[in-house]
Amino acid sequence: MRNYLNQFTPIENEIRTHVSTAVAAFYLNRQPQTLRAWASSENGPIRPVRVQGRLAWSIASIRALLQGGVK
Repeated sequence: MRNYLNQFTPIENEIRTHVSTAVAAFYLNRQPQTLRAWASSENGPIRPVRVQGRLAWSIASIRALLQGGVK
């Protein structure tokens, strides 16, 4: 079994403003498909922006959600 902890930067050290669906899912402890469903139905706790057809999730929104609320 691969160790996924080595694959992702800890969110405290994240310097990017937006991350991919896979990274956001890791931080939120959800499956990537869950985040895609949030984006598709536009009813999740956070919403991504679309960059050239791909989803980009705001680190600020992820941090806010993990702290118990969303900006």
